[in-house]
Amino acid sequence: MQAEIITIGDEILIGQIVDTNSAFLGKEFNKYGISIYQITSVQDDKAHILKAIEEAEENADIIIITGGLGPTKDDITKLTICEYFNDSLVEDKAVLENVEQIFSKYSAAPLLEVNKQQALVPSTAQVLMNYNGTAPGMWLERNGKVFVSLPGVPYEMKALITEQVIPKLRAKFKFPYIMHKTLLTYGLGESALAERIENWENHLPVFIKLAYLPSLGRVRLRLSAKAAERTVVEKEIEKQINLLLPQIEDVFVGYEEDESIEAVIGHQLTEKGLTLATAESCTGGNIAKLITANAGASTYFKGSVVTYATEAKIKILKVSERDVHTHSVVSKAVAETMARNVRTLFDTDYGISTTGNAGPDKGDSDAEVGTVWIAIATKDKIYSEVFNFGNLREKVIGRATNKAFEMLQKEITKKHKKK
Repeated sequence: MQAEIITIGDEILIGQIVDTNSAFLGKEFNKYGISIYQITSVQDDKAHILKAIEEAEENADIIIITGGLGPTKDDITKLTICEYFNDSLVEDKAVLENVEQIFSKYSAAPLLEVNKQQALVPSTAQVLMNYNGTAPGMWLERNGKVFVSLPGVPYEMKALITEQVIPKLRAKFKFPYIMHKTLLTYGLGESALAERIENWENHLPVFIKLAYLPSLGRVRLRLSAKAAERTVVEKEIEKQINLLLPQIEDVFVGYEEDESIEAVIGHQLTEKGLTLATAESCTGGNIAKLITANAGASTYFKGSVVTYATEAKIKILKVSERDVHTHSVVSKAVAETMARNVRTLFDTDYGISTTGNAGPDKGDSDAEVGTVWIAIATKDKIYSEVFNFGNLREKVIGRATNKAFEMLQKEITKKHKKK
């Protein structure tokens, strides 16, 4: 079962917006064993759209089209679909009522004739009512293939996919059972990891695929299995993980099923009733940002200070001026003082700190660009490590953030094992 995605809009092609819709669709369809054959972005041009739909029909069983359903003249998707299917637009009364209701309830602007035209749909289309917006989704079929046109607004498109499109597809087609299991590793590069588990990988059953997903100091190993029978998939995945784990025990930090390491850490802290605070310099609040992106973070995350300038470290976190002059602001002494004092400031079980040179110049320190000290403080001890993450600013910040999470996760796991 294959699908193709066509995104319509000049704003995507000129980089004005990022196409997050395709990423969502790829992930959602993958859950049901639908492979994405191709993703195509086209401009608001009739000939271009017609060509893309024609090619997609040759390639795939399911064609998903997003965008171009607004009320303005540049939104030409409906008219183009009518031309492709030799169809014409008709007014759908239920859609018109939905448009009128949305305007009366949520909009201070008057309902114009152009807005009412949102109720025009191809006569052969099944309407997918969009209760989050005025542009309906449309479902058409030809020669056993399904064409679905959806609004480009992400939250509208997502609701239509999960609430209406997926159920209709499951009713029409028989999908295989698919399962993903992702193992999160830190501290070993992709090539070294691949070499270590090469023999195991070579003996995987043909219906199980392994993907390496590296990202700034961490590598996710994603096992994907697809078969007709659910029990076959689940048993084999469990068997293969049991064979793999002894080979990666020193770098394995947990499973990541739609969860990041910071979410995993959050679960661990919540379960143990432990708390955390952060003191950031070179990472500029990135650690705190990722932590607080998870719902319920206030249970375990008590606060953060971003002491970017040297004087802020001295005034707020009581870093010793002597340590700064003697060891530099990017040093073991400064990092450990920051972690210790932020933990005390917020009265938490853990404190994390980062201090380093993200570049492009050295700032207040003589340390080379890319040098980062990361410290972890607990009630019983404090320790730190120094790293060099290269000379690209964004990469330094990302790798330092990931390494801080890795160090914290290992410390939490260590404490758990002791108990």
